Amino acid sequence: MAEKDPEGIIATDPSNNDDRKCLIIRKLLKFNPKEVFTWQLVKTVAMGQGLAALICGTAVTSQYLASDYLVDAPMLQSFMSYTLLCLTYTTALLFRTGDENMFPILKKRWWKYLLLGLVDVEANYTVVKAYQYTTLTSIQLLDCFVIPVLMILSCWFLKTCYRPVHYVSVCVCLLGVGAMVGADLLAGRDLGSTSDILLGDGLVLLSASLYAVSNVCQEYTVKHLSRVEFLGMVGLFGTLISGIQLGVLEHNSVANIQWDWRIGLLFAGYALCMYTLYSCMPIVVKKTSATAVNLSLLTADLLSLFCGLFLFQYTFSGLYMVSLVIILVGFVAFNTVATTPDPADPIAPSVDWEEGGYDNPDDIIEEVVVAVLEEEEGEHTGVSWNQRTQNKEVPAEGRSTKM
Repeated sequence: MAEKDPEGIIATDPSNNDDRKCLIIRKLLKFNPKEVFTWQLVKTVAMGQGLAALICGTAVTSQYLASDYLVDAPMLQSFMSYTLLCLTYTTALLFRTGDENMFPILKKRWWKYLLLGLVDVEANYTVVKAYQYTTLTSIQLLDCFVIPVLMILSCWFLKTCYRPVHYVSVCVCLLGVGAMVGADLLAGRDLGSTSDILLGDGLVLLSASLYAVSNVCQEYTVKHLSRVEFLGMVGLFGTLISGIQLGVLEHNSVANIQWDWRIGLLFAGYALCMYTLYSCMPIVVKKTSATAVNLSLLTADLLSLFCGLFLFQYTFSGLYMVSLVIILVGFVAFNTVATTPDPADPIAPSVDWEEGGYDNPDDIIEEVVVAVLEEEEGEHTGVSWNQRTQNKEVPAEGRSTKM
């Protein structure tokens, strides 16, 4: 039965299909673009494309090293990046006091960060190794496997609640990737090897799964612990693991490099781009989510292609621009609706009382319960929870800043 909301407007009954359609129409009529396309959304898009530009920088420097100087030492490149993280963030942990010092952290969670470092190093290594066995087209397509795996892991471990608009947005982004791959095929850029396609495709899928695990761990750590702890521990164990792997697998390749200032500059450029990417990515993840960040990184291949038009004389196709627009539309649509914790599990919200948001975990549970009740009421009144909480006084860092 229809009821009246506090404003005197007859509300619809969600159990009735006709009333549900009327509710959707009312929401569409009340749609205000200024409430969706906010300055925060603009900053989110800009930060995501900044990360994509950094990945583009790593791709361009790697391409120069491989094509112009015949350097094949991906583990050396990773080792340099992890070393920079270790020198800065691990050192910062050494000078912290109390439980935030490096030694108490290692005492409590050393084995977890050891596994995380191993996952991160091997994720980088396996995708580079895949280029020896399969084609660029296969890598671009299969690398998108990270997004569904990441969404599944986020639902299981982070209790993220995705809405239909998020799934539609992801499909739109993947459609843009398909357009990019089609443009590559038309331009004759199906590069790479075909020596063992099955092995190469398996390595790409393995890399995507490892990246998903690493990104979920990163999102949990930066939202519940600290960004410096995550980067310091990844830098420490990443340096150790990549250093051992470098000595075992690439000692001959490194010894055969004909060093000069150009090669040194390219190595330095790669290491700085990757170091900046690792340093900035947790900031964007904390403001949005790991899934949103990976969607924004889909444009990295396109940015690399645009650079290749001038640096490596790639053939241009109008589908590249279409692909870029489609991916950006999907990314924007994904960030217009919040991904909230699962209301069925109020014990695991995406807020952190240890960082000063709340003094007591019970306050968080109470806040989530109130939010769930107001959300159910909002389904009848046409007023969303986000609109209701805009005028509430909530501690500055007590609520997730995800869009």
